[in-house]
Amino acid sequence: MAGPSKSLILDPALQKYYDLTANRYKYFRWTPRHAWFSFLYMALIPGTLGYVAYKTEGLFELRGKRRGDTMVEF
Repeated sequence: MAGPSKSLILDPALQKYYDLTANRYKYFRWTPRHAWFSFLYMALIPGTLGYVAYKTEGLFELRGKRRGDTMVEF
C-alpha cells in the first residue's frame, strides 16, 4: 500500500532544516549584505526595468508585421 507506515524513519538533517526554515524570522539579522540585497531587489532592478520600459515605449510595433518589415517605427 502507498503512504507512510509506522516504520517510516525521518532524516534528522531534513527535520532540522524544516525547523530552521519555519523559524527563519527568529534568526534573521540585518547586515550590510542583507541591506544591499534588499535595495537591489526592491529599488535597483525595478527602477532599471521601469526606465528601459519608459525609454522604449512606442518604439516597437510588433503587430501586423510581415517578413522583411522593420520593427522600429520612428
